[in-house]
Order: sequence, then structure tokens, then C-alpha cells
Amino acid sequence: MFKYLTKYTSFSEEEQRVIASEIRVEEYKKGTILLWQGDVLTKCYFILKGCIRQYAVNALGREVASNFYTEEQAVVIYNEHSESKTSKYTLTCLEDCVLVVGDLATINDTYNKYPGLKSMTNRMTVEIFGSVQEDFANFIASSPEERFKSLLHKRPGLIDRVPQHQLASFLGVTPESLSRIKKWISSL
Repeated sequence: MFKYLTKYTSFSEEEQRVIASEIRVEEYKKGTILLWQGDVLTKCYFILKGCIRQYAVNALGREVASNFYTEEQAVVIYNEHSESKTSKYTLTCLEDCVLVVGDLATINDTYNKYPGLKSMTNRMTVEIFGSVQEDFANFIASSPEERFKSLLHKRPGLIDRVPQHQLASFLGVTPESLSRIKKWISSL
């Protein structure tokens, strides 16, 4: 957290320590559901340790992975534009996790107390949105093999942390196709 407070704010070291002392850090066991699809989002997270899967159950009853979050990533579902304010996704811990937990009901109080945190959040949101937008455009324009290569390049450790069937869902292929892609790429 100090890394992000330093990077995105001008808080002094003392202010950073005070803020850090007020931050809620919680541990969650592997398999913990942080948010169910259809529930109203009340918290946001920042991962200090662990891996979280974001997925939705589609009309056919299949789980479709849309993201995996790991260390130093913020986990927030943006749904303020939605009439119902319910989440279209489930968030589950794929590993034991240590998370900074933010309560969305009191976030404005925190921003009023520490205005620099709002600026930090806004800057991080802009970076995240730009990255997601670029990743989505690349995903749409690429073949499954290119998606896998990109994943290997951008997030190489993820492949060892996520079950193959979930990784295949994320890449938009079957587990069997992912096996073939991995075999083909390893032979290059």
C-alpha cells in the first residue's frame, strides 16, 4: 500500500502511516466467495496476496471466467450505471488471500478525511480502465494462440495458479483446445 500511496499521492510518511493504520486488511481462505452474482456490491478489494477469479454463470448454466486478479491489483465491479446495482459477476478466492477491504458505504467519508485517496483512486481507475480497454481490443482481434501467448507474456505466473478449465474459459477456448495450444507453443 505504501508503494501506491507514494506513487499516486503526495502524503507525507507520517500521513501514510496513519492511513495504513486505518486500512482494514483481512485474510480469506481458498474457496471463499466474496461476492455472488446477483448480490449488491458493498465492498472493494486490493490484493496483497492471493488470486481472485471473476466469473458469471451464463444462460446455459456454464461458468465463464472474465478476469483473474492477483497481487497489487484492485478488485472492483463497476455497476453504478446499472438500474438494479446488482453484480453480474461472482468473485471467489482461488488461493488463500490477504486483502485490503474497502467499504463502499463509507468511501466518501474516507475521501473527505483524506482527499488524496480520492485522487489516488481516480488515477488508478483511469490506468485500470485504459489497460482493460486495450486488453479487450487485443483479445477480440486475436486468435486463441495469440491470447495464450499474450497471457504468457503479461501474466506468466497465472498459468500455474489457475485451474486449466478456468483459464480455458477466460481465453474463450475449451480445455482440450488449451492443452493443444500449450503443447504447440511449448514445441516452438
